[in-house]
Amino acid sequence: QVQLVESGGGLVQAGGSLRLACAASGRAFSSLEVGWFRQAPGKRREFVSAINRNSRDTYYADSVKGRFAVSRDNAKNTVYLQMNSLKPEDTAIYYCATARSWIATMASTYDYWGQGTQVTVSS
Repeated sequence: QVQLVESGGGLVQAGGSLRLACAASGRAFSSLEVGWFRQAPGKRREFVSAINRNSRDTYYADSVKGRFAVSRDNAKNTVYLQMNSLKPEDTAIYYCATARSWIATMASTYDYWGQGTQVTVSS
């Protein structure tokens, strides 16, 4: 069992930055892959970014590449998503999720999900 808690969301103007955190408790965090997804009102949940267990591999959706950066601190059981140059279309609830075996961009391969944190970008 893994419990995930996201934090760091909020309201920001376009062009601004936020850093999301995903804190995990439960089974050995360092053995898990971690992804970030988001869901905007009326839209399907979509992949944003992911990082493998040892930080060797990172993945980004084309829409956030060059603006977002994912990292993790296994000693703190935490994964971060640094979001820069935010746009109104980034507005969504952001979720982190963990997987033991994954296809990084595929939500169905993740086992545990957090409750999400709201990010709102005003124009």
